[in-house]
Amino acid sequence: MKISILGLQFDLAFKNVYSMLSIALICLMQPSISEGQEKLRKVENQAFTYGEVLEYRVHYGIIDAGEAKLAVMPDKKTIGPREVYHVVGTGQTKGAFDWFFKVRDRYESFIDAQAIIPWLFVRRVYEGGYKINQDVSFNQVKNLATSKKATIATPQNVQDLISAFYYARTIDFSNAQPGEMFAVDAYLDDAIIPIKFKFVGKENISTKFGTFRCLKFHPQLLEGRVFKNKEDMTLWISDDENKIPIRAEAKILVGSVKMDIKGFSGLSNENLAIIKNK
Repeated sequence: MKISILGLQFDLAFKNVYSMLSIALICLMQPSISEGQEKLRKVENQAFTYGEVLEYRVHYGIIDAGEAKLAVMPDKKTIGPREVYHVVGTGQTKGAFDWFFKVRDRYESFIDAQAIIPWLFVRRVYEGGYKINQDVSFNQVKNLATSKKATIATPQNVQDLISAFYYARTIDFSNAQPGEMFAVDAYLDDAIIPIKFKFVGKENISTKFGTFRCLKFHPQLLEGRVFKNKEDMTLWISDDENKIPIRAEAKILVGSVKMDIKGFSGLSNENLAIIKNK
């Protein structure tokens, strides 16, 4: 999971992207969605709901480098006949770090509320002068993904970068064994990539809210460009029904990055895996 996965700024043209994309998608896809609804899976989801907000503080070494936020918008939306979660992931650098490597990223996903698969994916990236503007529509009935550059065939139940995270939270890890691998197929830049993460075990993590019982994972990373080894990232999620990320740490080619939870609200379940309150 890339730390700059999240972002906080968008221009006036982007404010109406949902309406523009959804109208186009409905016109082109509604017959196939309606006729193919019985083909779509139903995922039991007790992990998140409308209105959930997760906030994080990002550190580069000892430097307070940025902030990140994941929010499930409180209003229910539909695409064709399907109810969807509208999820917005945002992230930005701050302070001194903002001077030499400015980040303003925003990702959006419109996730089917029953199947936990995306219909629309919006990506607005600004990282140190590097920009990406990408809109992708998914036909989950015909297994196709369409961007401005290409239409490609996709595996069944393909995810985008945001929806993959939310789908992973619905997985039952209660019987997971150390070393067990989990995998999700995801779309990125007109290609399909396998997102794999290995269960390591359980560990308690201290936060400003108290000590959380956590499940510990090693996401399997691409070596060479940013990371030396494929297990240079560690992710801890709460060992409760919410499965919220509590901490992420990554060793990169130069230094290390750490992301800690700093706020949460609108959780689906009130019982948190906190064993010691501060």
